[in-house]
Amino acid sequence: MDGETTPDELADVLETDDDVRVVDIRNPVSFTQGHIPGSENVPFQELPQRVQTLADAEHIVTVCPHGKSSVQAARLIGSYEGCADATVESLAGGLTAWRDQYDLEQADEAETTESPF
Repeated sequence: MDGETTPDELADVLETDDDVRVVDIRNPVSFTQGHIPGSENVPFQELPQRVQTLADAEHIVTVCPHGKSSVQAARLIGSYEGCADATVESLAGGLTAWRDQYDLEQADEAETTESPF
């Protein structure tokens, strides 16, 4: 793991760098209710089995609600041999910090197939 990035730094990277992959580690229902535009959903419990899908990335930023679990996810990704050359960061403050300054993208309710409860 290479540290944390702020919402402003991530927004700048998203505008200028096509190679960044934003990995939202929440469950699919939470992801569809609101996420950073362009992010992909890889639930934390699935990350060990799916980390190899990130092997081609140059820059990875992990995201969770408050920026705590995403640190663990970034460490896991950073320890994977296939991501050794990637910059791997966690979003400081998580989606709570992002939402203070930027909008979240939301899926249509019709796309949500699971109940959040």
